[in-house]
Amino acid sequence: MPGARSGSDSSSVGFDSAWCATDLGEYRPCHDTYEYYPYESLPPLDPAEFTGGFQRLGGTGEPVPEQVTALHRLAEDLEAKGLTLPRDFVTFQSDSHLHCSLDDISVTACWTDISEPLPSPVEPGAFLVRFLRDQQDCVIWYLYLRPSGEAFVVHSCIDYEFEYQARRDGEETETNLDDPEEQRAAILWCAPSFEEFACRFWIENRLWYALNGNDPSGLEPRMREYLSHYAPPGIPA
Repeated sequence: MPGARSGSDSSSVGFDSAWCATDLGEYRPCHDTYEYYPYESLPPLDPAEFTGGFQRLGGTGEPVPEQVTALHRLAEDLEAKGLTLPRDFVTFQSDSHLHCSLDDISVTACWTDISEPLPSPVEPGAFLVRFLRDQQDCVIWYLYLRPSGEAFVVHSCIDYEFEYQARRDGEETETNLDDPEEQRAAILWCAPSFEEFACRFWIENRLWYALNGNDPSGLEPRMREYLSHYAPPGIPA
C-alpha cells in the first residue's frame, strides 16, 4: 500500500499519522485499493461541528436495544480497566440511523466489527477497540483508549484480536507483539475523535460515488468545499 507517513501534531500522542483511504477521482489519485495520505494534507474540518450529534451524517435516530446492551457490556469491561468508552462512539454504535452507516457508504466494502478491549502492544494500561475493518483486512480501524481519558482513532494492517488469540493458543504468527518499536510503527493515528473519523470517512466515500458516477452536480456546498481543497488548476470542484 504505497503512500507517506507524517509526523504532524499527532506526535503528541506518540504515533505517526496518516489517513488511509482510496481515491477521490482525479482530484486525489490512489495507486492501489488504499493509500496513506499525510494527515496535514487533508481538507480541514471544523472542530465546532463535533458535538456528538453527527449532523453531517443526518443526525441521530432511535436507540437500538440490542446495541445499547452490547455497548453497555463493553463500557463496563473498559471501566474495570480504568478506561472510558467515548460518548460519541456509544451514540453512533447504538443508534438506529447511524449504526452500520459507514458499512453502507464504504466503497471498499468495509464493515463494522466491534472487538473486546485489546491491550496496546506499546503502552501499558492503554487498550484498543476495533470497530471497522476492510473486507480483506487490508486496514483495520481502532479506538485507542488511555487511562487519562484520552481517546482517538488509529488504524493498522494488524488484527490484534487475532494476534492475541493466537498467542493464547500457542500459535506462531509473523507479528512480534513483544517488539514495541515494530508495533508502534504498525499503528497510525488518523483522527482526534471517533465523530471526526466517521464524518471524514462518510464525506470521502460519498464523494467517491459522485465522482466515479460522473455526477457531482448534486453535491451540497460543503461537499464541494471539501473537494475544492484538492482541485488542480483547470479542474473545477
